[in-house]
Amino acid sequence: MPQDTEQARLTALTDATFAATVLASTRPVVVDFWAEWCPPCRAVSRHLAELAEEFGDALLFATLNSDENPETTRAYGVMSMPTLLVFRNGEVVGSIVGARPKNHLRLSFARHLEA
Repeated sequence: MPQDTEQARLTALTDATFAATVLASTRPVVVDFWAEWCPPCRAVSRHLAELAEEFGDALLFATLNSDENPETTRAYGVMSMPTLLVFRNGEVVGSIVGARPKNHLRLSFARHLEA
């Protein structure tokens, strides 16, 4: 789903890599649960790729194709696309369901860095 240039800034996750990448991370992680059939997911993906550059190493931005990775999607009760979950020390500390403007996402993520 993400374009090649965007893909380079976003870490692609699978059910198999989720725990090692997200739950064991020493920095906060934003996980984008998306699907190919979801038009708003494309806009969110572009925003996340841009925000990944802005936030640099302070946050890890990752994507998980929900259709291809149903185990993790079910484990976190994700039922709508796009859903963004923010993890800190392996725990969900924030969520955004549905597409939001980039500035809204920026402010939401910045709050998690202050915590």
